Amino acid sequence: MTAVPASAYLTLAAFLFAIGAAGVLIKRNPIVIFMCIELMLNAVNLTFLTFALHQPNLQAQVAGHVFVLFVIGVAAAEVAVGLGIIVVIFRLRETIDVDSVSLLRE
Repeated sequence: MTAVPASAYLTLAAFLFAIGAAGVLIKRNPIVIFMCIELMLNAVNLTFLTFALHQPNLQAQVAGHVFVLFVIGVAAAEVAVGLGIIVVIFRLRETIDVDSVSLLRE
């Protein structure tokens, strides 16, 4: 069906997801953490599209693309809300370091 096998796409998606997960666990800057989450979501999108591309049924192919559109919408909403929260926290605490910011402590 395609020149590139599905295993190559899935390996790339796993590699991108692992980089994103490592970034979320290691980094302390919330903007970098959001970028790593976006990288993880794009890895999931690549997986959805890979499985959709290798389906013989047209309805399954369209369903994979629809899932990708939903994930893109969720990612856009997450960025909008997350960046708004980061701006408010920075205005209140004058720092955005994840370890030093705790809203439960006053």
